Amino acid sequence: MSPIQALLLGLVQGLTEFLPVSSSGHLEIVKALFGLELSGNESLTFDVVVHLGTALSTIVVFRKEIGEIVAGLLKFEWNDETKFASFILLSMVPAGFIGLGFEDEISTLFEGQLLLIAAALTVTGLLLFLADRAKTSGKPVNAAEAVIIGLAQAIAILPGISRSGSTIATSVLLGIDREKAAKFSFLMVLPIILGKAMLDAKDIISGEALGAEVSTLSLLLGLSAAFFSGILACNWMITLVKRAKLRYFSYYCFAIAVIVVITQFI
Repeated sequence: MSPIQALLLGLVQGLTEFLPVSSSGHLEIVKALFGLELSGNESLTFDVVVHLGTALSTIVVFRKEIGEIVAGLLKFEWNDETKFASFILLSMVPAGFIGLGFEDEISTLFEGQLLLIAAALTVTGLLLFLADRAKTSGKPVNAAEAVIIGLAQAIAILPGISRSGSTIATSVLLGIDREKAAKFSFLMVLPIILGKAMLDAKDIISGEALGAEVSTLSLLLGLSAAFFSGILACNWMITLVKRAKLRYFSYYCFAIAVIVVITQFI
């Protein structure tokens, strides 16, 4: 992997982690365009770094909300902050179960399978289109809805199914306030990203997946690109969700799916 490739892949990860267009699907498409075939060691190391970049960008954007949640938890009482934290924990259960048990197998099925990714992008587009036309009641997330949103996040392990798109769309279709839906979607994934990064980093440090094939420069460029583009995309996405502009991303998903299908038959 060259430094330029690392920079571009970091930008794609940072932007598509928050924009509802599937980061995993776009990364596979970009790798195919580059003709880039990463080894398991190289891919794992780079993935840990760029996901850390997007996690840090989430912390920066939602530093106020995270601070309030931590302060509420430190009071050791049942309040709005502890309730919100419990809903995040509930939403993590489905994704945690499927992610820890089956993510590698699912991801392997989609490696280089651009037609399957195109089909998944079409599903993402349909979800976004429906959500954009839905009316919300302005209500906050409750326990049952947190589990349903968590199931949507678990399904988004499939490359081409956008995590943010599926969780935000599901929240809006359930009648949850659009801004609350966006914030919950981005905060609910933070513990999962950090937890997975720690597990993968443990493998790298232990030598099970030594990432010496990736240069320090490439890692730094990927991290920086994912971090700064993630901040931009996260803020932009919150604004777009509030203004009911998800349909534009549905059109984008449809267009990319069509282009991918065409290129596979040329």
